[in-house]
Amino acid sequence: MLIRLSFLLVSTMLLTSALLRVAKPAPPAGGLLVVANQKEHTLLLVDPDNRRELAKIVVGVNGHEVMASKDGRFAYVPIYGNSGVGRPGTDGSTVDVIDLRERKLAATIDLGKPLRPHRAEFGPDGLLYVTAELANAVDVIDPSTRKVLAEIPTGEPQSHMLVLSSDGRRGYTANVSAGSVSVLDLAKRSLITTIPVAKTVQRISISPDGLRVFTHDQGAPRIAVIDTATNKVSSWIALPDVAYASEPTPDGRWLLAASMVANQLHVVDLQTRKVVRSLDIPERSSEILVRPGGDIAYVSGTGAGKIAVLDLHSWKIQPTIDLTPGVDGLSWAAVPQQ
Repeated sequence: MLIRLSFLLVSTMLLTSALLRVAKPAPPAGGLLVVANQKEHTLLLVDPDNRRELAKIVVGVNGHEVMASKDGRFAYVPIYGNSGVGRPGTDGSTVDVIDLRERKLAATIDLGKPLRPHRAEFGPDGLLYVTAELANAVDVIDPSTRKVLAEIPTGEPQSHMLVLSSDGRRGYTANVSAGSVSVLDLAKRSLITTIPVAKTVQRISISPDGLRVFTHDQGAPRIAVIDTATNKVSSWIALPDVAYASEPTPDGRWLLAASMVANQLHVVDLQTRKVVRSLDIPERSSEILVRPGGDIAYVSGTGAGKIAVLDLHSWKIQPTIDLTPGVDGLSWAAVPQQ
């Protein structure tokens, strides 16, 4: 009798365990939308096709941005602190590493000092480049050892956002209060020059061919177009209202520009440098991500807690992905191998 009861108990436990494993939401075949929520101090893993949250992982206070590794195994969340850029508050000094397969915090990289790390980008060399605002620099991290290798000076305060050229030779930072863009030599790990743009700028993007960098004047409705061959502002794109963020499409034809003040997404034809359409987006939208393949763009509505979904062929806004207020940084992750 005892043997039979023991067998039934073990069988029940194994069945329950199997059911729990089955109940865990499977990742979508195409990939995961990875979203940093700065108000909740979490990282959200989202099925973009079925518009549902698969997992929520607690990270430090606060993570604004996220970058997934090329293989989709890990996501990196710089822990900025509990305030906005230039405002008093805590000064983050770490980068949280999330295992996307196990859906849990895997490690925390200690940067060694208060830096307010904000934006992370992977270079073609496999290294992780992270803006370090309080050092007026970009930290270079080896993700395999989770150690800081070097610090590249930007020469300006509040180096908030970062883009890299596709060949990995150059980095460009938007320096908010300085109103400038810094140009970095990634191989030499040195500052090439700083480009004055406006009194204040926010965010930055780069054309797929690396010939143009875009940043956004916060005092006037215009986008600066920087010629990367001369490292000078070559022209301006006029907008109906001030843009906060932008992102070019992979074919280099269009520039998507999000206005936080107007809750509008302006579509710029980069051949004519004119706005050709404007679309409603969620409240206080802060970041744009174009899905690999160039068919869909996602826009994070930090205030509304929603992700706008834009079909880049029909230019129609699809049903939003409804999450929670505070959604900010976006990254795309290939489905990690199980």
